[in-house]
Amino acid sequence: MSEMLKVKRVVLHSRPGKNGQPAPENFHVEETSLSTDLKHGELLVRTLYLTVDPYMRCRMNEDTGTDYLLPWRLSECIDGGGIGIVESSKSEAFAEGDIVTSFNWRWQSHDVMDGSHLQKVDPRMVDGHLSYFLGAVGMPGLTALLGVREKGHVIPGANQTMVVSGAAGACGSLAGQMNKDGHVILCGQISQYNKDVPYPPPLCDETQEALRSKNITRERFMVLNYMDKHEKGLIQLSDWVKTGKIKVLETIMNGLENMGVAFCSMMTGGNIGKQIVKISD
Repeated sequence: MSEMLKVKRVVLHSRPGKNGQPAPENFHVEETSLSTDLKHGELLVRTLYLTVDPYMRCRMNEDTGTDYLLPWRLSECIDGGGIGIVESSKSEAFAEGDIVTSFNWRWQSHDVMDGSHLQKVDPRMVDGHLSYFLGAVGMPGLTALLGVREKGHVIPGANQTMVVSGAAGACGSLAGQMNKDGHVILCGQISQYNKDVPYPPPLCDETQEALRSKNITRERFMVLNYMDKHEKGLIQLSDWVKTGKIKVLETIMNGLENMGVAFCSMMTGGNIGKQIVKISD
């Protein structure tokens, strides 16, 4: 007979509407029971850290507006980037005590997960700061690094100017955009996520004329299109973090019950650097 574990989880209680501001009341914390009877290939994990990110605002709508993001379902557990520790395993690839991460980590205190959906990470890459895997040595760091490297047209010694439009955020605190006679990298636009407009939002005639007259081009960038460069990129980011070449900024809240508060705070600029929620030690 399998044991049942009491767990807390966060579900989507309501949608803010495509033109609405998200509120903590859109999220609801509830208790449920989790069977710890593992099947072959499964792991029991305890959640350590969860991330809240601007793209999640799109997942609060019935239609995310993209073909690579699925909407969160009402009354079902929310998921996103997370990191945790293996407490028991029936997978040959993972052992008790391993640190694992996923882009589809459910907002739960514990979970049973298929090992094929998890990636094992080495705490030495971040000098033990495990939350960095959700920020500077994770997807935001890769977005900053590859966005500049692949699309930034940065030339060493060319006396160029970089303008960071969201310099206090998880990605913007690590990278930027260019100015006159230059190039704008379009990657996320948090100020527009509470509006029912296409991405990128259409420009007014005056702005289009300014871009044309100043010879400024715009180009979209999505880090998921560069999966083949992720492994080397993470190694580079890890080295820069450990040697102090990158200063990591984080805003950390505590407790699963504060996931909704953390998300709404991040959406209104309440964070400096990566917004993280610590779930357990």
